Amino acid sequence: MQSTFDRISGLELQLDELRLEQLRAELGPGRTRQCTLVTLSGAGASGVGEDVGYEPAEHEAFLAAGPPPGLSGRFTLARFCERVESLDLFPDPPRSEVSRLYRVWAIESAALDLALRQAGVSLAQALGRVIKPMRYVVSTRLGEPPTIEPVALRLGLDPSLRFKLDATSSWTPELIAELVYTGAVEAVDFKGFYRGSSVDQPADPALYRRVAQAFPDAWLEDPDLSETAAAAALAGEHRRITWDAPIHSIEDIQALAFKPAMVNVKPSRIGSLRRLMDTYDYCEQQQIDAYGGGQTEIGPGRGQCQYLAALFHADAPNDLAPSAYNLARPPAGLPSSPLTAEIAGPGFRWP
Repeated sequence: MQSTFDRISGLELQLDELRLEQLRAELGPGRTRQCTLVTLSGAGASGVGEDVGYEPAEHEAFLAAGPPPGLSGRFTLARFCERVESLDLFPDPPRSEVSRLYRVWAIESAALDLALRQAGVSLAQALGRVIKPMRYVVSTRLGEPPTIEPVALRLGLDPSLRFKLDATSSWTPELIAELVYTGAVEAVDFKGFYRGSSVDQPADPALYRRVAQAFPDAWLEDPDLSETAAAAALAGEHRRITWDAPIHSIEDIQALAFKPAMVNVKPSRIGSLRRLMDTYDYCEQQQIDAYGGGQTEIGPGRGQCQYLAALFHADAPNDLAPSAYNLARPPAGLPSSPLTAEIAGPGFRWP
C-alpha cells in the first residue's frame, strides 16, 4: 500500500536560492513574537515556510549565519528532505532540542510548496485528498489572576466560538462556574509537560478533578500523570485525555501509558515531512483521531497548518483559529469556524 509520503516523495524541485527574512508581530503589551520566513526559489517559482522557534536570539543567529550550505541544485523532494535532516541548521546549539524540529519543518514545508508550484499541482491534488471545511477552537489563557474577560471579549465578537483554555491552579470555583455557563469550552490544556517556561503548570490533582467534573464533555490535554494522586484524579477519564507537547513522533504515541483516543499532530513539532505524513498514516491505521495545533505563527506557517488540518482532520477541535485571535484585543469580522477555502492554484498555502 502506498504511504501518504510516497505520493509526494518523487516531486522534483530546482532550488537556486534560499532567503531568510525576519518576521515580527506585537501581540499585546510586552508580547512580541519573532519568527523567520524561509523562501526557496528556483525555475521561476518560490516556496515559503516559517521557523516558529521561541528564542529570539536563535532567529537572530540564523539570519546572521545566512542560508545553510549544500541545498542548491535539483532534487526529488525525498532526497532534499534527507539532505536538510543531515545538516546542523544551528550556528550554536539551541536552548531546546525541539527547536531543531521547528527549523527542519520551516525548510521542508517551503520545499514542499516549491516542488508543488514547479509541478503545477496543489497539495490536495498531489495527495488525492479533498479539502473540507476546517473546524477550529480558540486557544487562550485567562491571565493572572484569571478572569473570564478573554473569553467574554472573544464571544462578544463571535458567539459561536469554542475554546481550548489553559487551566491553572489559580482557577477559582467561581471562575469555573462562569466558564461552564458559557457552554463554549471544548478543551482544557493542563500544560503538564512544560518546565522552565512562562506557562509551567505543575501537576495539581485538585485542579484536574474540578475541571473534569465541571466539563464532563471537554477534552483534557496534557495532564501530568506521573504523580500517583494526579493519575488517580483522572483515572476514569482516559477516553478524553489527549496529548500535545510530548508528541514528536509515532514512537512518542506508542510510548504513552495508554492508547489515546486523540493526539495533536503538530507539523512543526514533528519536523520532518516524511515523519509527519507517516504519523497521519499511523493514526488512521490505529484508529486514533488527530487534531492540529499552531505555534503562534505570524507568517505562512499558520495557513499551512490549517491546510493540513483541512485535509486530514477537518472536523476535530483544531487549535488553529485565525492568528488575530492571539492579539490582546482581536478585531471584529474574523472568519467563523469552520474555515473554508478554495485552493485553486498549485502549492502548499492556505489562501
